[in-house]
Amino acid sequence: MLPSQSLPAPDRYAVLGHPVAHSQSPFIHAEFARQTGQRLDYGRIACPLDGFEASVRDFIASADPTAGLGPARGCNITVPFKFQVLPLARTVSDRARLAQAANVLRFDPDGWFADNSDGIGLVRDIQDHAHLTLSGQRVLLIGAGGAAAGVLGPLIAAGCAAITVANRTPERAAALVLRHGDWAGQHGVALQACGLDGCGEAFDLVLNSSASSLAGGPVPVPSRVLRRGTLALDLMYGAAARPFLDWAAGSGATGRDGLGMLVEQAAEAFVLWRGVRPETAPVLAALRARLAARP
Repeated sequence: MLPSQSLPAPDRYAVLGHPVAHSQSPFIHAEFARQTGQRLDYGRIACPLDGFEASVRDFIASADPTAGLGPARGCNITVPFKFQVLPLARTVSDRARLAQAANVLRFDPDGWFADNSDGIGLVRDIQDHAHLTLSGQRVLLIGAGGAAAGVLGPLIAAGCAAITVANRTPERAAALVLRHGDWAGQHGVALQACGLDGCGEAFDLVLNSSASSLAGGPVPVPSRVLRRGTLALDLMYGAAARPFLDWAAGSGATGRDGLGMLVEQAAEAFVLWRGVRPETAPVLAALRARLAARP
């Protein structure tokens, strides 16, 4: 075993967003690295709203082995930059192309590879941790932004019976549905778009991907979309998700935050970067304990 001082500087990764100080991704990836024996460093980069691409390139250029800064190998991307990623990539995964949004970049020698791990992360959390089989379920997806674009394709592939996309601007929901029309047809999923008021009732699964939680606003749909036992999942977590979870509980639904999705999408990125899949259940438990201990 080489002495620690002779080891090369570890590969570096980061999450880029605005805001990004709240992100739990550094903790998650540190846990994955410890569990799998991988050497890496994972940080946060707050990007100016008009400076996403420059921030990525600065991150790559900042490598300096003499200062202990190893090569940048990849990054995660969060709000509001997911729609800005694909034009920068040389290669794009099928799921990122369908979403027209990405939350993962890998810096390959021949160019950047873009992927979207949000949807598969959500599906795995729902099925593996919340123990809801998605096949045959009626789903309401609230929102039509980057988060919704990332999860719709994998929800369709999971075999949901019907998915309704509801958005404040119905035209934006309709555009998202139109882009996924062929994919839904291949999987036999009934897919429709609507506004926030007339979106239906008594869904099996209600997903909030809108900016309402992040902005501290009220839940944007009426409570009739719930029934007793509905799984109501907010893609946000912590204090931001609390109003949605309280709203769900008030109608007898089962509330869930986005921590499980966060851990599962991170695991998918970790596989893409490091070639090894970590165990997610212990990391999710550690993350929940970490956040519960905060004042």
